Amino acid sequence: QISWTPLLVLGYLFYLLLGAMVFQLLEKQAETHFRNQFQLEKLKFLQNYTCLDGQALEKFVQVLMEAWEKGVNPEGNSTNPSNWDFSNSFFFAGTVVTTIGYGNLSPSTVAGQIFCVFYALFGVPLNLAFLNQLGKVLNAHLLTLERWVQKPGRAQVVQTLAVAIFLTTGTLLFLVFPPLVFSYVEGWSYGEGFYFTFITLSTIGFGDYVVGTNPNKHYIPVYRSLTAIWIVFGLAWLALVFNVGADLMEKFLQLKWNKSDLSLAERSTTKLEDEPEQPRIHIPS
Repeated sequence: QISWTPLLVLGYLFYLLLGAMVFQLLEKQAETHFRNQFQLEKLKFLQNYTCLDGQALEKFVQVLMEAWEKGVNPEGNSTNPSNWDFSNSFFFAGTVVTTIGYGNLSPSTVAGQIFCVFYALFGVPLNLAFLNQLGKVLNAHLLTLERWVQKPGRAQVVQTLAVAIFLTTGTLLFLVFPPLVFSYVEGWSYGEGFYFTFITLSTIGFGDYVVGTNPNKHYIPVYRSLTAIWIVFGLAWLALVFNVGADLMEKFLQLKWNKSDLSLAERSTTKLEDEPEQPRIHIPS
């Protein structure tokens, strides 16, 4: 039997190539536009402030970039809330163990960097074990339904109903309602909030949208801590959804490939059966 693994590899590579082409088509022109616009803004700035030259402006831009890389927002002033108060530190710890890693904030001291390495070394397996146990707890709640399923004719109905409830409830709690909250608190559009929600819960974490970082807004102290707790439970739910999707896709590929092999074998068998039997020649001794 021919393995379906090569088909999966080809499909995976094709999906990556397709994504690369679509992203290039959608984003490259916009990037060129923003780059040209930024260069024009720098020229206008030099024209308005003739005491500066191009080299001084580039040095100032470099200072801004370094500040951003260190987690300091260039907007506002020194009265901006600290990135390392307890609520923000709790949120950062959650992004470390969940491997989200937004990239907008990172330890700047050698001691903090070394601690982050060992903290993640033990924290990531602990987080995986926690999410695995949380998934088992969610599955355990279906045991009461299994007893009811024992009666004939109900298994398919209950299974379909349970999956529908699980997907609907999780979608509302983790993908539909949270963007409304983020839109209200952060001032984002619903689309931006939905984008942030999925990018976060899938642990992709680009870092282009992060909650609680606008210096012009006043956040309640526990805002980011509550967001971190929401992320943990959302990760468990979305991980189960991804696992179910992966299992279904794997079974579909195996079934399709096995059907192809079976069809080929049946055609070969039919061809052999349709061939006329060759007459036997009896040679007298």
